[in-house]
Amino acid sequence: MTAVLGPTNTGKTHLAIERMIARETGIIGLPLRLLAREVYGRIVERVGADKVALVTGEEKIIPADTRYWVSTVEAMPLDLVVDFVAIDEVQLAGDLERGHVFTDRILNMRGSLETLLLGSATARPLLERLLPGLNVVTRPRMSILAYSGQKKITRLPARSAVVAFSSSEVYAIAELIRRQHGGAAVVLGSLSPRTRNAQVELFQNGDVEHLIATDAIGMGLNLDVDHIAFAGIRKFDGYQYRMLTPAEMGQIGGRAGRHTRDGTFGVTGRVDPFDEELVEALESHRFDALKVFQWRNRALDFASVESLRRTLDEPPREQGLTRAPPSADETAFDHALRDETIRRVAATPERVRLLWDVCQVPDYRKIAPANHADLIAGLYAHLTRNGVVPDDWFARQVAFADRVDGDIDTLANRIAHIRTWTFVANRGDWLADPAHWQGVTRGVEDRLSDALHDRLTQRFVDRRTSVLMRRLRENAMLEAEITSAGDVLVEGQHVGQLQGFRFAPDPSADGPDVKALRAAAQKALASELTQRADRLSRAANEDFALASDGALRWQGEIVGRVIAGETVLTPGLIVLCEDSLDAADREKVEARLVLWLRAHIDTVLKPLRDLETGEGLEGLARGIAFRLVEALGILERSEISEDVRQLDQTMRAGLRRLGVRFGAYHIFVPALLKPAPSRLIAQLWALKHGEPDMPGLSELPQLSASGRTSITVDPEISKALYKVVGFRVCGPRAVRIDILERLADLIRPLLAWKPLDAEVSPPEGAVAEGGGFTVTVAMTSLLGCAGEDFSAVLKSLGYRSETREVTRPVAPTAEAAAPEAPVVEAAATETPAEAEAEAPAADEQSAAPAEVETDTAETDEAPTETTTEAPAAMADEAATEPSAVEASTETVTIEIWRPGRRDRRPQGAQRGGRRQDAAGGEATEGQGQKQRTKGRGFGKGGNRQQGQQGRPDQPRGGGGKGRNEGARADNQRPRGARPDRPAREMDPDSPFAKLAALKADLEKKPRS
Repeated sequence: MTAVLGPTNTGKTHLAIERMIARETGIIGLPLRLLAREVYGRIVERVGADKVALVTGEEKIIPADTRYWVSTVEAMPLDLVVDFVAIDEVQLAGDLERGHVFTDRILNMRGSLETLLLGSATARPLLERLLPGLNVVTRPRMSILAYSGQKKITRLPARSAVVAFSSSEVYAIAELIRRQHGGAAVVLGSLSPRTRNAQVELFQNGDVEHLIATDAIGMGLNLDVDHIAFAGIRKFDGYQYRMLTPAEMGQIGGRAGRHTRDGTFGVTGRVDPFDEELVEALESHRFDALKVFQWRNRALDFASVESLRRTLDEPPREQGLTRAPPSADETAFDHALRDETIRRVAATPERVRLLWDVCQVPDYRKIAPANHADLIAGLYAHLTRNGVVPDDWFARQVAFADRVDGDIDTLANRIAHIRTWTFVANRGDWLADPAHWQGVTRGVEDRLSDALHDRLTQRFVDRRTSVLMRRLRENAMLEAEITSAGDVLVEGQHVGQLQGFRFAPDPSADGPDVKALRAAAQKALASELTQRADRLSRAANEDFALASDGALRWQGEIVGRVIAGETVLTPGLIVLCEDSLDAADREKVEARLVLWLRAHIDTVLKPLRDLETGEGLEGLARGIAFRLVEALGILERSEISEDVRQLDQTMRAGLRRLGVRFGAYHIFVPALLKPAPSRLIAQLWALKHGEPDMPGLSELPQLSASGRTSITVDPEISKALYKVVGFRVCGPRAVRIDILERLADLIRPLLAWKPLDAEVSPPEGAVAEGGGFTVTVAMTSLLGCAGEDFSAVLKSLGYRSETREVTRPVAPTAEAAAPEAPVVEAAATETPAEAEAEAPAADEQSAAPAEVETDTAETDEAPTETTTEAPAAMADEAATEPSAVEASTETVTIEIWRPGRRDRRPQGAQRGGRRQDAAGGEATEGQGQKQRTKGRGFGKGGNRQQGQQGRPDQPRGGGGKGRNEGARADNQRPRGARPDRPAREMDPDSPFAKLAALKADLEKKPRS
């Protein structure tokens, strides 16, 4: 018998394999199923699969002509007679949990020709004591192991393994490594061997450069590791948390380096640097020898459960051995004996032996001892009652784990569950068809293991980054390409996208190596950027677009951004491109974008450009045009009332020719209220004022484009922005300025109406004595609001209200009674005003629209629904008999609106020669009366209102023959006389018609 002892990386396992295959038969016992799989594969490569058997607790591959056996120490067949026996990692005989199994194999397993004991030199004294005549061979380490101190996890070198002692800590470190270095492989004790093999393969083949593991890697795994970093040095050994011994640290740290390549070890995370004494011990591989091996009696008495328990408790008789603490099988046996039914059934030696065999089922699930004892009791009950485990019951247990959904921990728990049933299936006498169930459980475990490997890889491995990092470390020439969609591929891996002239790295490709990836991508980007610059310089205008956020797009991709310039209409531009874009190409791109932006503004805002040029304008008109350009096409009339009053007809005609409209409240350009110009103006204005993301910038143009004639005022939105978009804030609502002018067109004739003919009923909304009006459905429908909101709008325009009780006629019968004020849903359908008054503007202190000129507003608007109340009917003041009045009239309260009174006379206003209305404005001709301003004629380009709403059939502009004839007719008409208007038939069913008929009957009767 020979013991080959020494530190890690001495070639002990390789020696055992060579010695075994040199014999006719042999068996080697290994500490881990994972290591057994590795050794099995190496021997198969040498002698063929038909001569090698693999025996573990959950797996049995036994060819008919087996010559060599590879097994875990616990699963070693004890009845084999072979030429060669090897037991690896014999120092584990001192382990509290598994040590008694190793001790048993060391003392009792022998090869007929040769026996090798492999392990650490710490076991030498006990081996020599227990095995007299043992031949001890020590082997030196093939490479140097050196301490490298403390390093941050993110700064660990490539080919490093980080050791931690809890799954949560392993996962956290792996996640950090993935973000920084592209990925890490994970090895845990709870993983199935298939999963662990797949994870180790990721590390071995170079897909990842870091391995995060528990101390399982210290048990003989041959890994290509250059550095071992301890992220923890405390572990739970099944009984308590304790510090790792120096020998255990040496076993783990010794995995660094392979063959003749040196390795290093150190600490990371929150582990303090090692002291000099410990470092010296680890580097020189000198550790305290083991004092005892764990031992448990193998000569068990199965006569009864009591005798079995007694023999299990027997102490060792040899020095250097100690009674092992109760292991999992003893704990399960003790729990089973608490069940009186099991104690009664286990009455024969065969039943006692069967109970002990069932207790050998490993507790892979690690839920609780009582839970595992219940599983043991169930198995034992089926075996004693039926002789085998029923297939339907076993199938239900397997089906419970046969699901591949869930996270990493869920899959790991299912693997632990199925490993239990895989172990049971490998007991050939416990199932009716063990071969079938071995295949079923193996398939389920493989599926779960593959799913778990995929979950671990998805979570902790970025294959793209890891592949690229490996190629970069190899200093290889990376192949890069750009797809038609702009995706940038390096070595076939997506690393980002080319958006316009900018490279956007993939967000998941982060970490310190992003610069290297970007540099590799730039090699492919250089030629593509030049080609794109050339295509953009020759692109048509239709290929460009200005987004609402100020981004300039070419074929949908952002290539520039508009910034504030010297004026609102002359913004600046910056090109968004890579620094690698050639200077000449950059200038080419910038020139084309600037050209398009200037053309775009000139096209969409052509009315402003025309006013800025001011062709045909002179004197004061040019000044007003300049102020309109500064105000972006909208001026409050009160601000320039004196200038407007001084304009002659030629100047007015020149401004109208350029699209300017003179309204009651504003001087504005209707064409700029359309959606496209309005949106562009708001965008440029916000840029100039340094608030490209100001509240309402995106909402207000959309509301204007949707046809809303008025909207509720949002206090968060600047009032200046409302004006830029084309709205005027009137109390709680903002009203489109062209709609305000149309409202003025409705109110003006009502204010100008005079009761010249008592028999003619006033128009709807007029009051009997004139000079005021009541709100009509047409007004509320136009603005899309009613009630208090509409009243607030009128007050903001300078009108004042008063209430009055009036009498109005009613029908003599209930059927003919006047209808109540209706509630209507009105749509604001825009009809352009057809006439304009030629008188100068009203006083800037007065908001009354009694005598201003209006032009046609061509704006886009959609129907707006609102609910309004019809105004009360006006009372007829015709004289009637007292008895008839009492029977045919009623008293109602109405609200009358009148222009507000002037608080002061504006400077420069003429004190005589012109008649002022109640609001302080100059009288105008209109609504049939043709009021005139004294001393002012109608020149070329003038216009006048004809009839109540003008003459739509007459063309505007120019002083033609029809206009002169109309003027002469007005001069011949007596001053203050009303023009003839066609007779209007009265509805015979109306209360007015019936009241008139009653009056006529009374007049025909002879007076008494």
